[in-house]
Amino acid sequence: MNIALIGYGKMGKVIEEIAISRGHKIVATSTSLTPVEDLDFEKIDIAIEFTAPNMAVKHIEHCVTNNTPVVVGTTAWNEQLPKVKEFVTKRNGALLYASNFSVGVNIFFDINRRLAKLMAPHDEYIASIDEFHHLQKFDAPSGTAITLANDMMLSNDNLKAWIHQENETPTTSVGQIAVTSHRKDGVPGTHIIGYNSDIDSIEIKHTAHNRSGFALGSVIAAEWLMGKQGVFTMQDVIK
Repeated sequence: MNIALIGYGKMGKVIEEIAISRGHKIVATSTSLTPVEDLDFEKIDIAIEFTAPNMAVKHIEHCVTNNTPVVVGTTAWNEQLPKVKEFVTKRNGALLYASNFSVGVNIFFDINRRLAKLMAPHDEYIASIDEFHHLQKFDAPSGTAITLANDMMLSNDNLKAWIHQENETPTTSVGQIAVTSHRKDGVPGTHIIGYNSDIDSIEIKHTAHNRSGFALGSVIAAEWLMGKQGVFTMQDVIK
């Protein structure tokens, strides 16, 4: 595949390395100095986008307008997802978005849903999510934490909402999930699901040791998306 990287920071460079190792070519890169409008889409098979929340939708629309499938790893733009889905569908485009492209995290998502379903009859347990990231992480809570919380509510009717706070556990009522974001220098991305009662505690945890898992997953997603039309997530790839 001839790949365009929209966003060429630390993640973009790791994606480049992995894509080349899998036999692909990076034929274009977009940065703040080279906007996506300046790219030659005639030679691009697919784009992989990791930028900022306020740029993601514009990048998706530009790729789809230029008949180019796009894989999006930017998070915190999902309030615009209905509009984006309509745009992609009307133009017979292809979009694959995910809050996290790591294969391990997507397995963790599945475990989280199963655990939430098992905990539904046991309302004596209080649910929580703690997420840890480096200081350069733009959004809080992380897109991964939001996915985890929403999946818990979908799998357990007793969980009705999530409440977020940074660096300190928020006060919650019955049926609410406490989501706490921690930002510390140099820490690996970590997500912990907890169910706590007076008798005991249950925890599941995922820790990312580096960016390679996210980068590899985004390249695998791009390989999977080629030749398809529609709007997909990483769960479609895993299945």
